[in-house]
Amino acid sequence: MFKRKRVKAGDEWQGTVVDKSRGMLDGSNMYHFVKVELADGGGTRKFRVDKGLWASLDVGDRLVKRAGEAEPVKQ
Repeated sequence: MFKRKRVKAGDEWQGTVVDKSRGMLDGSNMYHFVKVELADGGGTRKFRVDKGLWASLDVGDRLVKRAGEAEPVKQ
């Protein structure tokens, strides 16, 4: 099981993209998600990301989220 959440500025993690999805959860806005297997053995988490980052990612790409940054970056 995985948890879904927005990326927060204080979060710090790194991992590998294992799935991408998008959906209109509220019926009017498109939301983009990546499912990430965390490198520290913390399991799998699902994060909401912006459309530009989502479009640039493929399964197997590595993401790094540093504390204080708004979004993760492709490594």
